[in-house]
Amino acid sequence: MKGFEIKIVIRTLSFLLLFEIFFLLLSMGVSLLYGEKEYSYFLVAAIAATIVSVPGILCTQNVGSIHMGKREGFVVVSMVWVIFSLFGMIPYHISGDIPTFTDAFFETMSGFTTTGATIITNIDNLPHGLHFWRALTQWLGGMGIIVLSMAILPLLGVGGRSLFTAEVPGPTKDKVHSKIGYTAKILWGIYTVITLLESLILWLCGMDYFDAICHSFTTMASGGFSTKGVSIAYWNSPLIEYVIIGFMFMSGINFTLYYHLLRGRFGKLIHNEEFHFYIIFVIIGSILIMGSILFNHNDVIGFEQSFRYALFNVVALITTTGFANSDYTTWAPFVWTALLMLMAFGACAGSTSGGIKTVRIALLLKNSYYEFKRLIHPNAVIPVKFNNQVIRPQLIDNVQAFVFIYIIIAVVSVLFFTACGLTLDNAIGTAVSSISNVGPGIGNYGPMANYSTMPDVCKWYMSLLMLAGRLELFTVLMIFSPAFWKK
Repeated sequence: MKGFEIKIVIRTLSFLLLFEIFFLLLSMGVSLLYGEKEYSYFLVAAIAATIVSVPGILCTQNVGSIHMGKREGFVVVSMVWVIFSLFGMIPYHISGDIPTFTDAFFETMSGFTTTGATIITNIDNLPHGLHFWRALTQWLGGMGIIVLSMAILPLLGVGGRSLFTAEVPGPTKDKVHSKIGYTAKILWGIYTVITLLESLILWLCGMDYFDAICHSFTTMASGGFSTKGVSIAYWNSPLIEYVIIGFMFMSGINFTLYYHLLRGRFGKLIHNEEFHFYIIFVIIGSILIMGSILFNHNDVIGFEQSFRYALFNVVALITTTGFANSDYTTWAPFVWTALLMLMAFGACAGSTSGGIKTVRIALLLKNSYYEFKRLIHPNAVIPVKFNNQVIRPQLIDNVQAFVFIYIIIAVVSVLFFTACGLTLDNAIGTAVSSISNVGPGIGNYGPMANYSTMPDVCKWYMSLLMLAGRLELFTVLMIFSPAFWKK
């Protein structure tokens, strides 16, 4: 294996910073539009990023012939979220809205990783520019900063496949075209059109245009940041809730399936097994939770409201969006357990959601079922099939390893949080919520609460979990492996 090419890493990260500068200036424009003083804070952040990025580009002009390998790709993908968070936190910090460095970094990392965990206690009072930046960080992180770069920067076409492999979530890397750059443009185009469509519909349903845009950004990113402290419950509108349910569900579908739909290949969606499992999990979860609500709270919550509350929370948490229309922590512990499982499951691979992903859960269920058959017929060859294709044993091993690592990290995280003084239910909810990029947890950190009281050491650990979860665990863990750095 060739040596590690640090110059191509520096050049790529420097060019990627140009994207953040552009969107910082866009947020500055929103502040100016509303006549807010915060515009200057975005300008400071943009200048700071420029001071770092321009020298990085100028000092690495002779690397055009250097090929970006997998090691460089994994390092770039891991580092870009940290670097973007360091510069993205500047407007929060110097404005005084988030006075401590730890909290500002936590909020920004939560945004870019589309987790939606917040430490802000006065969300309703934030200026428009910071609200817009907060939503925009999630929208950028949703489809992926790297995928955006491959859609626009021809420079990254050489190493695009390595970056795509390291960044796109899920056990498989579905492409709509043989050229990675073209695939990235298609995915971002679909992502943008659906976001605009949701903005229009939410505006027609009664949200003002600013709230509609911000919530569309965070819905399609499966992020969950809201402009209101009580999230979607603020509007108390069943119509708005049903619209957001629909778009949250759409955000949990593999985006390559939308491309096939546009090409008239409806069978790709109709016959997709992961999509079937996704629907089944939503239906079963909604029925169980609705039944629990009706059984325990039928005196205050009617049938339609029970159905809406159940469906909203199931879709919000299986897609790891984390929006709230009610406080599920006031319901029966059964509901907490069911929702916690959905947080861990996640939606489809190739979507903007976090979690283990439905395809992995489906493959584990299928393999476990076939294992019984193999025990009964030890001489028979019974392969696992998914979408009418035989799944290689190596992929099954990869899925089992991923789920095992997910569980180990979750258990270690629970131990860490309890050692920091959290109760067991708070620790479990925080661990699963962080690693699955959900946002709200259970106990004291539910959908109507925030993480402002969390110890600082826990916030830094949560930031690491959010990054690892967003990059599918292996990407982050790999760069800490000694074998990864050997020639």
